[in-house]
Amino acid sequence: MREDLIRERKEKKTHLEDEGVSAYPARTKRTHTIGEVLSSFSTLQKGNKKVAIVGRIRSLRKQGKIIFLDIEDATGSIQGILLEGTTRNYALHKKTLDGGDIIALRGTLFTTKSKQKSIQGVTLQMLTKALRPLPSQYYGLEDTETRLRKRYLDALMNPEVRYIFEKKDKFWNAGRSFLKDAGFLEVDTPILEHIPGGAEAEPFVTHHNALDTDFYLRISLEISLKKMLVGGFEKIFEIGRIFRNEGIDAEHLQDYTQLEFYWAYADYNELMTFARKMYLHIIKETFGTYILPFEGKKIDWKKPWKTVSYCDAFKKETGLDPREATHKELLTKARELHIEQVAPSLGKGRLIDLIYKKTVRPKLIQPSFLIDPPVEIEPLAKRSEKDPRVVERFQIVAYGTELGKGFSEANDPQDQRKRFEEQMRLREKGDSEAQMLDEDFLEALEYGMPPAAGFGFSERLFSVLIQKPIRETVFFPPMRKSV
Repeated sequence: MREDLIRERKEKKTHLEDEGVSAYPARTKRTHTIGEVLSSFSTLQKGNKKVAIVGRIRSLRKQGKIIFLDIEDATGSIQGILLEGTTRNYALHKKTLDGGDIIALRGTLFTTKSKQKSIQGVTLQMLTKALRPLPSQYYGLEDTETRLRKRYLDALMNPEVRYIFEKKDKFWNAGRSFLKDAGFLEVDTPILEHIPGGAEAEPFVTHHNALDTDFYLRISLEISLKKMLVGGFEKIFEIGRIFRNEGIDAEHLQDYTQLEFYWAYADYNELMTFARKMYLHIIKETFGTYILPFEGKKIDWKKPWKTVSYCDAFKKETGLDPREATHKELLTKARELHIEQVAPSLGKGRLIDLIYKKTVRPKLIQPSFLIDPPVEIEPLAKRSEKDPRVVERFQIVAYGTELGKGFSEANDPQDQRKRFEEQMRLREKGDSEAQMLDEDFLEALEYGMPPAAGFGFSERLFSVLIQKPIRETVFFPPMRKSV
């Protein structure tokens, strides 16, 4: 049946061409968007002014010598009416028009007896002949795999999808404008790296033919931006794609957009104040309010945020102090909690992190600063002067998940080397996500990186705020190849 409809539409395209009409012309003329027509309808109607709109035919009804069209562009929809004897080439249009076609319609405005704003077409131009019929109703795209694989149809049939991406544009623009207003310089750094760094994640590998060299796709923006601090830049940021060869779930993708900024001569205390202001700005600019829903509750981001000690919360939930617990104790606790990823080869930092995610994190629903974790779980953060067993790091945690991370940056090259070496030992034991030793970065640190604070968040923040799985907030998420 569908094949018959496609064949019929192809025949209509051929008929247009036989009549000397292009089914895909390069040029047209639009005087108004549909939204502009609707907002100025009375004025345009009184002036009896002809308007020219463009858009897709969402539905089409033929009744005797009249054709009713519902026409939609990105700003709205309006009824178009074609009349035999009034609309030029009416017979050709009646024979060749279908729902889904993109047209230009020029005519005058009027209101029907049922008070519906309409445009009576004088001329109609085919702009794009659709060779496939659109799904008749949205139920035809209920399957998640189909919707994500054919996201263009999902967006076309479901206004909520377009709403998500309009909000996402506001989200990133708000982050960018906040940093620029604070004097930060936007920069671009390489995606291809010899050594992936800045996070604990398994990278993708690719081959550069001209250089005959394997490269990693970056897993973070951090290392290159820190080198720029060495180069004399004091306030920099980047919004860029990063790539992590990890599993798929409601909060994780393998390639996604991340924002990171670095601020010389600041520490994590100043950074917490700044980050909170930034989040409030982004939330208000994106959603128009500070109060957002979560599982039937209301989260008021404007209220003061709690500050929670990582180690104290961990001890309260597990009975273990992560600064003092042995590898054996942590391994035993992880197994008690039935954590699937547990293996004897994992280091203390990874075990602590897995236990934290099982016990502490789900209970942090209101926006909070989770501060001062053990040094083992953050190899690039500066040790605390008060307790060198922990680092000056905070995470913004809400809705039971991490929504951003910042810390005072480690800039002692000898301490950084020791921590990289410990990470390499973990890699040798089988931890594929442990960080690699980066001699080029260590050399840069030896020239002197100023004390600094760095912070980053990914588009996970947006997906959590808008309460959608992250794949729903990406236009074309990674998918298995269709058969």
